[in-house]
Amino acid sequence: MSQVPAFKRILLKLSGEALMGDDSYGINRATIEQIVQQIKEVSELGVQIGVVIGGGNIFRGVAPAAAGMDRATADYMGMMATVMNALALKDAMTRVGMVARVQSALTMQQIAEPYVRGKAMQYLEEGKVVIFAAGTGNPFFTTDTAAALRGMEMNVDIMLKATKVDGVYTDDPKKNPSATRYTTLTFDEAISRNLKVMDATAFALCRDQHLNIKVFSIFKEGALKRVVLGEDEGTLVHCQA
Repeated sequence: MSQVPAFKRILLKLSGEALMGDDSYGINRATIEQIVQQIKEVSELGVQIGVVIGGGNIFRGVAPAAAGMDRATADYMGMMATVMNALALKDAMTRVGMVARVQSALTMQQIAEPYVRGKAMQYLEEGKVVIFAAGTGNPFFTTDTAAALRGMEMNVDIMLKATKVDGVYTDDPKKNPSATRYTTLTFDEAISRNLKVMDATAFALCRDQHLNIKVFSIFKEGALKRVVLGEDEGTLVHCQA
């Protein structure tokens, strides 16, 4: 079987919740190692990889205290949670011999580089994985939107949205056993059918800039590699031809 990647440069969007495994919050070591192993397989194919990570797994632990808090303050707390996840991801990558850099949209010079587009592009071209932390650096925007922005700025070929489900379905597959997976969808179809691929701002950005999205399960063994090789894995959300 061909091992030639279908994409030269990708942006992988990981939710913070993906790092929890079966835990109620925090980072599950076995889970993060499994995710990093999948990323390493793709990196070894010569694919350039940027990663945007959420912070829900850490913020979930302080969410009760954030109830009623000023929205901007709560969002900044969430951004710092993404930095913690980014550092954990970088550490796990270093342990398996990968070279990764963390760039933060918020200035934290002691622990992460500031986000600089040219420097990030250089790292990608050198084969380093770039982990983009702190979202967009602005409150009121999700890490989905940050992923869309960074994907466009890095001129990636596709955005890969890693979830717990292996694609976009006609209905919730856990509640409806007869739900079927879409192989492909246009952006307009996803909107008209009210399919929650990602938040509306991020989705609109991807549609307007013709950045295709592949939704797949990061917990399915070898799924990331199959996506990168262009195999039938997950759901492709694309612009109409």
